[in-house]
Amino acid sequence: MYHFSYFKEKDKQTILDFLSDYPFAFMTGSYLSGEQIATQIPILFEERNGELFLQGHIMRNTDHHKAFEENQNTLIVFTGPSSYVSASWYSNPQIGSTWNYMSVHISGKINFISNEELIQFMRKLTLKFEKGNTQSLTIYDNLPDQFLDKMMPAIVGFEIKADKIENVFKLSQNRDEKSFLNIISKLEEQGRNSALVAIEMKKRTAELFPPSAESDK
Repeated sequence: MYHFSYFKEKDKQTILDFLSDYPFAFMTGSYLSGEQIATQIPILFEERNGELFLQGHIMRNTDHHKAFEENQNTLIVFTGPSSYVSASWYSNPQIGSTWNYMSVHISGKINFISNEELIQFMRKLTLKFEKGNTQSLTIYDNLPDQFLDKMMPAIVGFEIKADKIENVFKLSQNRDEKSFLNIISKLEEQGRNSALVAIEMKKRTAELFPPSAESDK
């Protein structure tokens, strides 16, 4: 994890919004032997008594399922849009170029949940990504029993209490105002992921470079 105070997001709600906006996370762990495993899955979260819990499901009898049965420790990485930032966009271009990105790392221990809890999770998961459309034929409650009887035994649900939450919102906060604004302009020109990074940078402009008393007159 990249530890610089000016690249840390301090607002809790901003971090939770990030988890909601980018739920397809990278989940990693290891066997007791040290052999590494990883998978990418959608993750939901909820708060209980001030603590954060992550929920998801994986296929049974995969390498990651077997590893987590041996070793409960896991790290979940949520990532957002990223973009190359050329030093040629800085007021002083004779330094290294870089990469802007946003990432939240959550570590904890995985606990497998009961079949009934898995059903409740699948109801939440399918309804969320079908945007609350209870008429959708693909939400859990509208799927045929024949399909569910075949597929549900093939997956296992889990929950993770977030023991540690770290983040990096590296958005050129260490650059001067002229460089910062020029980076935004260049990223907007590039479009796609770069434009999304520019949007996140714009949200922080006023805080990083508050208007002076003179400019308010």
